Amino acid sequence: MSDQSPIKGRGATTNMQGRFEHQVREVFDDGWERHNDDTDPASRPPQTQITEEHAKSILTRNQSPDLPFHVSLNPYRGCEHGCIYCFARPTHSYLELSPGLDFETRLFAKVNAADLLRRELASPAWKPEPIALGVNTDAYQPCERRYGITRQILEVARECRQPIGVITKSALVERDIDILSDLAQQQLTVVALTITTLDHSIARTLEPRAASPTRRLKIMEKLAAAGIPVSVSVAPIIPFVTDHDLEKILKSAAEAGAQSAGYVMLRLPWEVSPLFQQWLQAYFPDRAERVMNRVRDLSGGKDYQAEFGRRMTGEGIWADLIRKRFDGALNKHRLKERRSADFAGLDCARFRRPLTVPSGSTENTPRQIDMF
Repeated sequence: MSDQSPIKGRGATTNMQGRFEHQVREVFDDGWERHNDDTDPASRPPQTQITEEHAKSILTRNQSPDLPFHVSLNPYRGCEHGCIYCFARPTHSYLELSPGLDFETRLFAKVNAADLLRRELASPAWKPEPIALGVNTDAYQPCERRYGITRQILEVARECRQPIGVITKSALVERDIDILSDLAQQQLTVVALTITTLDHSIARTLEPRAASPTRRLKIMEKLAAAGIPVSVSVAPIIPFVTDHDLEKILKSAAEAGAQSAGYVMLRLPWEVSPLFQQWLQAYFPDRAERVMNRVRDLSGGKDYQAEFGRRMTGEGIWADLIRKRFDGALNKHRLKERRSADFAGLDCARFRRPLTVPSGSTENTPRQIDMF
């Protein structure tokens, strides 16, 4: 397998070095590798490894005007969905791990997340406001089936009547319809499903371990039928790869019961840019240069524009065109704009502090578990 060959079930094609690693790695073929030999462990796709950890804090705060929330919670670090465009990939560099394959195979489960949330909500310093769940990494990625951390967090939210918004690409969210329905009856939750494309062949390589686009639409129908407010996030919009699906996604989501919608243009911060370009060369070599030229047009000539107000939508003629198409589809299908609709409708006045608060140390020795 060459260094940039596609790996079945994974988004990244390499384990490129993170920018904070102390040691330099260089790929070198010494001729001993047995290509396409399934009996050779070195030739098999990388397995998922999960490290259980006790986090010291659980809530992350931001002051970004581009986001409709100021507080978020991520039960896991790294994400097995393997979305090649994920803006959170560079966070693995802080762990001296690769934002490439490590990000989707070397995961960390914050097993004390619910206890930490309970402590935060019990503190007199907590002023009730919505919490966004699963912003950096999907709270319903495959390992949630084993750990149930996200469900524990929702149980705390239900007990405390804490407003909480969920964003996911996973069918596992259906498991928690009972809790989400209870929260929805009190105007305490909204669930956003991200749909990047309706093309299954593209989705399989772009976000290889997430639910299929058709499955996500079915999830919307089930959530809406249970009285849970549903939103669709068309993200990211990738020029010449997924942009043609914008109107079709909004139409399908509205028919499935979505009440609001939002979109985000492709973002390529730090290591995401070379990883995404490797993906382009692997799956769309015929248009790779064209895609990147348009990305740079949207980002002021660079691979990524980090400035508030521009990083999510881009700038220039093409960005204006996408905005007009989005607005037109919103009006046609009677959808609200997600940023202004979702969190503003959650009721913080119902909040009550938890009756019990766990005690004890938050420190432990990380325990690693291998999973396929």
